[in-house]
Amino acid sequence: MTEMEAEATVEAPRIVYREALVRDAADQAEVFYHAVMQGAANHYSLTQRRAWAQVLPREASAWAARHPLYTTLVAVCDGRCVGFLELDMAAGRIETLYVWPSLGGQGMGTTLLVHAERLLLEQGHGAVEIEASLMLVERLERRGWDNLGEEWVERSGEKLKRYRLRKSLYAVET
Repeated sequence: MTEMEAEATVEAPRIVYREALVRDAADQAEVFYHAVMQGAANHYSLTQRRAWAQVLPREASAWAARHPLYTTLVAVCDGRCVGFLELDMAAGRIETLYVWPSLGGQGMGTTLLVHAERLLLEQGHGAVEIEASLMLVERLERRGWDNLGEEWVERSGEKLKRYRLRKSLYAVET
């Protein structure tokens, strides 16, 4: 077997990371809904999760309308968006980070964060901020994020606890 044949037999990576396309919007709606309703079940009540999930319609058009507002990075598995991160480049903050619940804990969110941090560094930002849910805060703290304290946000009359976090960004030479 030649080197070229050996390379041809290697499968493409199952997870691909890229900027979002309009065709990803329907999947983003589903990832958001299921991440909130299933993924956050151990941290928020059903009433709180319903209120949270109602923030954005479960429709592709709602998520596609956000693409011009944020730099949206997606994790794609077998052609479907299974995780995404919305980055407010001007403000140096992450607006959203959601991963399909059954795929959580496999590094997909971390990889999206690494890509976002690199983009922010390239734009001259020295730090990044996020408001993190109860299910995300400990993971971010383990990755070196500083917890700036808890805050409460209201969604459809329900109060949800979250945390403000910040991470300094440093260029690493390779």
